[in-house]
Amino acid sequence: MTLPLFTVDLDESGWLLDGDHPVPADRVDEHFDRYLTPPDWASDIVVYAHGWKTTPDSALAAARRLHALLVAQQHAHAELYGKVKDGFAPWTVVVRWPSRGRYREVRDRAHALSTAPGAHAPRVIAHLLGYLDARRGDPAAAPVLAGREGQYLHLVGHSFGCRVLCEAVQWAVAHEPPTLSWSRPAPADRPFTVDSMLLLQMAAVRGAFATTFTALAEAPLRGPVVATYARRDWATGLWHRLAEGSHGIGAQGIGTAPEPVSQIALRRPDDPYQLRELDHWFVSVDAGEVFTEGRGPAGAHSDHLHPETAHLLLSLAEHAR
Repeated sequence: MTLPLFTVDLDESGWLLDGDHPVPADRVDEHFDRYLTPPDWASDIVVYAHGWKTTPDSALAAARRLHALLVAQQHAHAELYGKVKDGFAPWTVVVRWPSRGRYREVRDRAHALSTAPGAHAPRVIAHLLGYLDARRGDPAAAPVLAGREGQYLHLVGHSFGCRVLCEAVQWAVAHEPPTLSWSRPAPADRPFTVDSMLLLQMAAVRGAFATTFTALAEAPLRGPVVATYARRDWATGLWHRLAEGSHGIGAQGIGTAPEPVSQIALRRPDDPYQLRELDHWFVSVDAGEVFTEGRGPAGAHSDHLHPETAHLLLSLAEHAR
């Protein structure tokens, strides 16, 4: 059976597309009303934003690969996810944007579609997250294990897609009441609540959370901001240093942040994560022993989908419950 996916396509200015046609700004919610309905069977919603040099078809293939890894990991090691149990049924929304080009060019585009005058990506994705949050199933009626609003919401980004997601969540801080951390309950008037944010090989300077994405410490997130890094990621290592003057998060991990950064290693698929290891505002995960493969100048930058990745995301889903 083909995995059901919903795609959100953006143009170079971050404008929402319906096929090849832009959706008027005042009709974004109407577009989601028409096409986007979280299925009743889904226990968790995963919003995936792809990275550098990714075609639309490749973005869908990556989302399907992640889904397959999640299902396989949960079946193989169900004993590690006592709260998720057999009710884990993820549904994926794929955010696609023009990411092909040279490193500097795509870096500038990823930044511009979120921050340049007339850029719309943060507003569109924030609307998407708010829409999903508002329409999560009623936990009293859902046929699967459900959360506060029926379904759990997780953000997963890769490379420059991490920037796209961070800009969107940060945009919401200035417009709606914020919340953060599993250790604190979400306020009733929240704009939306994201249960976890997993940033795979993020293409941003190590201190980005202390300089560019400072509002994430006040963002509408209930769970942690978790970022992986690997020493063989040359795209965010050498090429990022040449383009931005320093190594990126994907090569050396999160540097400074508004709150202390927890440092852990990516675990084997059969090695559980404890709540105390992940229940921090920022978690930097050394994936250097797993993310190793890759040819050409990017190195292991795109070697981010493994059973270990699924284990990390499933553990975030487990501890969100």
